[in-house]
Amino acid sequence: MASVLAHSNQHDQAFIHPPRVLAALIEKIVRRGSLSFFSSRTGQTLRFGDGTGPEVVIGVTAEGAAKIAANPDLALGEAYMDGTLAIISGDIRSFFDVIFRNQEAAAFSKTTAGTLKLRLLRAMQQANNRAASRRNVAHHYDLSTDLYRMFLDDDLQYSCAYFTRPDATLEDAQRAKKQHLIGKLLLEDGLSVLDIGCGWGGMALEIARAANVEVQGVTLSEDQLAIATQRGIGTKASFSLTDYRDVTGSFDRIISVGMFEHVGVPNYDEFFEKIAALLSDDGVAVIHSIGRKDGPDITNPWIAKYIFPGGYIPALSEVLPAIERSGLWVTDIEILRLHYAETLVHWFKRFAERREEIAALFDERFCRMWEFYLAASESAFRGQGHMNFQIQLAKRVDAVPLTRDYITDHDRMREDRDTSRLSANDRKLSLV
Repeated sequence: MASVLAHSNQHDQAFIHPPRVLAALIEKIVRRGSLSFFSSRTGQTLRFGDGTGPEVVIGVTAEGAAKIAANPDLALGEAYMDGTLAIISGDIRSFFDVIFRNQEAAAFSKTTAGTLKLRLLRAMQQANNRAASRRNVAHHYDLSTDLYRMFLDDDLQYSCAYFTRPDATLEDAQRAKKQHLIGKLLLEDGLSVLDIGCGWGGMALEIARAANVEVQGVTLSEDQLAIATQRGIGTKASFSLTDYRDVTGSFDRIISVGMFEHVGVPNYDEFFEKIAALLSDDGVAVIHSIGRKDGPDITNPWIAKYIFPGGYIPALSEVLPAIERSGLWVTDIEILRLHYAETLVHWFKRFAERREEIAALFDERFCRMWEFYLAASESAFRGQGHMNFQIQLAKRVDAVPLTRDYITDHDRMREDRDTSRLSANDRKLSLV
């Protein structure tokens, strides 16, 4: 078999068939699909699954196999990063596709921790006081804006896009996401808006363009703040390095996109109490976050160690009780299911296209870590019960219209504007 170890410096690795313990685990999990292990010693492959679908062939060293067998949740990603596990035929996305085509894999990935153990683990992982939050944010978001420019859309939206049609570009889908959220804010001229976790400023700037409103964005990332501040010059959007717990004042509208995943379960009461304290009596808030459908759990240890320390994907059963205790009304909840999976497809493709540049900016191990992260994240939305939710909140029962028509009307108006703009551009091009 020709061994094509793309982007790997591990060509001289001695790949083996998995030892008995690991083979038994794989056999239990992989019932459908085709996953094979290549042995460089014998030149033969050991196959698992029913043979359906494209065959994914991997190579694993003795060291990698031993670590994976002992602690698969952590060691699988580490083995891929280190090259002690390599994809010989297919890629890391197709590997996850085979694994999570099997419901046994999704069940295996869930923790069996008891309630007390779960609470203790989360209390340690998700303390997220002010100092820890700053460190955790810097770990991921202050890597380099140049990195994010290589695979995000042109507005640097680092959260789930909204695909109103299957052939939408990433840029189209991210614009649709922003406008969909703006529709739920019910903007009017003269309002004040707070953006909690503003990122590089794209959402706040879109809000400032949508109406004559003052927008204040807060972030804990110094890199993001620098970019957002520069982009905000000459607009009604301003930005600061501020923890949400330290924001003061009153706001007519509050939005938070892709930040709630960093709050941590122990802090949910404080988060929503702060929203309630900052929101004007007739105000509206919208929280956009990744969620899980299968109830409380803990963060995957590999993700917690390498990607999002302190991060956690919540179940609605954990979020809604905290909202109830805050006294806020839940005026709307929308679940976005496969939109983030499609977003990640675009990110992975763009990352792959710029991979050599990213490797030059960081190194090979970093690239493999991020490939694993992006592919694993896509699999979480396709086969592990992850989704996104958008929760609209208010203090007054009549703060928003009684039906959801206003959201659809806003989306259609945006689509009509975009269609008119594209048609106008086409007419201009035809005259050139």
